[in-house]
Amino acid sequence: MLAEFDLIRRYLMPSPTRHAADGVALGSGDDAALLVPQAGHQLAVSVDTSVVDVHFPGDAPAFAVGHRALAVALSDLAAMGAKSRWCFMALTLDQRRFADDAATHAWMEGFGQGFHTLCQRHATTLAGGDVTSGALTVGVTVMGETPQGQALRRDGARPGDVIAVTGELGGGAGGLALWQRGERHLEHPLLQRYLLPEPRLAAGEALLGLASAAIDISDGLLADLGHVRHASSVGAVLDIEALPLAQGLEEALGGEAARQAALSGGDDYELLVTLAPEKVEEAQQRLSGFGLGLTVIGHCSETPGVQGIPSGGRAGWQHFNEGTP
Repeated sequence: MLAEFDLIRRYLMPSPTRHAADGVALGSGDDAALLVPQAGHQLAVSVDTSVVDVHFPGDAPAFAVGHRALAVALSDLAAMGAKSRWCFMALTLDQRRFADDAATHAWMEGFGQGFHTLCQRHATTLAGGDVTSGALTVGVTVMGETPQGQALRRDGARPGDVIAVTGELGGGAGGLALWQRGERHLEHPLLQRYLLPEPRLAAGEALLGLASAAIDISDGLLADLGHVRHASSVGAVLDIEALPLAQGLEEALGGEAARQAALSGGDDYELLVTLAPEKVEEAQQRLSGFGLGLTVIGHCSETPGVQGIPSGGRAGWQHFNEGTP
């Protein structure tokens, strides 16, 4: 029988070596963590829950489950323009999924590697958490910092601002479609986009002072644009021909389905931003330093709703809504 604290010590706790830059005065092993934010900064805090067979396939590689659970949470910090600092994990582990303790240890090793590799890439310290038994679920709380009063928000868009997206769209939905068809070649670019999404933290920070509003594209472009529209009390005019489609998406799904995936598929974790037209070029130059594109796909208007999209298109993913994907 596997013990909770044995799993935590072996696979989840970071290296005991800490540096002052971690901002962790007291971490894993006590009842609560003690964190030290930078002076002159605000904390950005978000929590995300990933449930097996809802947010990731039950047969997904353990490394991908660990990576993805953290990546989707960090994406919320990226949308705020925050620098990631700390995270907490609540892991519910279903040992009935494994044949024996050896299989559990093998899965946990892969899961921990996926999680900690992404932590290291984004200088994020796992400062605590919890492990329990039940249906496989990963809850991740992330904490980041933004300079006082400079965080990107959803309520800053104004009529006349352009609407732009980072990177490419539709890859998450395309990868899920391939997985459901039985595709298991993990080097396929669409499967990479679905199983191993990359949170755009550097892009979010680079857009501070330029973007008027921002959100990450998790539930689909139209759904997440809707959150910005409502928060900012603006409408939108989109040019669907300008949508930057993910590599291989049209070949995998066909032209019409590829465009629908880009509009409503979700799981892209790119950033959707609004900017004054005169700031677009500078924003594109900043992001080009990361090898990342910024594509203008429309503009904000005073007319409510969204113009320029096919009628009858799905808005995107919503929990607790009958008929959603």
